[in-house]
Amino acid sequence: MTAATDLTRADPAATLADYMADIGRRARAAAGAMAKADTRAKNDALRRIAAAIRAQQAPLQAANARDLKRARAAGLDAAALDRLKLSDQAVEQMAAGLEQIAQLPDPIGEIGEVRPMPSGIRVGRMRVPLGVIGIIYESRPNVTVDAAGLCIKSGNASILRGGSEAIESNRLLAELVADGLDAAQLPRDGVQLVGTTDRAAVGLLVTMPEYVDIIVPRGGKGLIERLMKESKVPMIKHLDGICHVYIDAAADLMKAVKIADNAKTQRYGTCNTMETLLVAHSLAARVLPLLGRIYADKGVQLRGCDATRAILGDAGIAASVATEADWRTEYLAPILSIRVVAGADAAIDHINTYGSKHTDAIVTEDYTVAMRFLREVDSASVMINASTRFADGFEYGLGAEIGISNDKLHARGPVGLEGLTSLKYVVFGNGEVRG
Repeated sequence: MTAATDLTRADPAATLADYMADIGRRARAAAGAMAKADTRAKNDALRRIAAAIRAQQAPLQAANARDLKRARAAGLDAAALDRLKLSDQAVEQMAAGLEQIAQLPDPIGEIGEVRPMPSGIRVGRMRVPLGVIGIIYESRPNVTVDAAGLCIKSGNASILRGGSEAIESNRLLAELVADGLDAAQLPRDGVQLVGTTDRAAVGLLVTMPEYVDIIVPRGGKGLIERLMKESKVPMIKHLDGICHVYIDAAADLMKAVKIADNAKTQRYGTCNTMETLLVAHSLAARVLPLLGRIYADKGVQLRGCDATRAILGDAGIAASVATEADWRTEYLAPILSIRVVAGADAAIDHINTYGSKHTDAIVTEDYTVAMRFLREVDSASVMINASTRFADGFEYGLGAEIGISNDKLHARGPVGLEGLTSLKYVVFGNGEVRG
């Protein structure tokens, strides 16, 4: 780890503002070298980092155990602890994600849409890096590796500011990343970790447009709301993950049960977990008792409309009253809101009214209804007969994701390599001049 990534090793007289400005200057200087790095060097770095992560699994998990111990003492909830933990599977997925990124086509320098113009010139567009990307995230140390890998492959420099609860895990991961860059003859400052846990560092990072081109926040609603107010740098973000599954009247019952179970209970603390289940009235009496028993056995607290509560009550399954606020809530916990609706029109209207434009799914065997759902639900990911939990860069074949955006400008949905690039116009001429 370089001096720039650890405040305790910097000049004792330096202020936090000096420290963050130094990181920014180093990132801006490294951005040029990252932008012109060839594909071979970038892929070499990614594979070296992946190998180092596997080789250093024991030290990584030891550092992570210390983070987990502090987090438990600080009273972090079960969902946060789950996001923080580096299990054997999580370590392997980090390494495998880097290798998958290395196998993806390099978007940088790609020229497309070339077309001849009446003047004789040919006009196209070239894909280029964004420059310096600041990533702010909580709990998940795997984001350190996912973000670094995507920024390296897309030719960007990055400044990573992870949560204080994961500081030991992140410091070791950042050192492995820097070593991999160095071994591939790329600048160590191409990926820097903000080494201080001082929360004021976040406020400084988002107000340095002279050094930082894009901010990507990954965290809870409170963090995103704060950054939306404070940032002077454009952001790629999503605020909430209020995801829905709608079980249509023409749904296959077994598919519906399987999907609605997985979408809620496979993991509770993720932004692509279902928070509201919508069920067509004509199928509700058949499917809700089946799902209600599954949810009850797994300890999921149910909140429902009057029709839902009546159906579940007849089956001996308890559900409390769902309020207006429940339809707008991202629980990130074993809590589920359920509403019985008249049909697809009402389901689409509910989703577009209460959803967060993140991920929504329909379960149906009716092709016409399914295609209407795809067209009319205004979300970053819309699915037919699949769990919302698939809304993920790794599952979409992006290698990893730097975040999920429900904005409509620049990037939308899981943000992979192309989302970390921009386009510039390129013109090919042969002596043409404008008359």
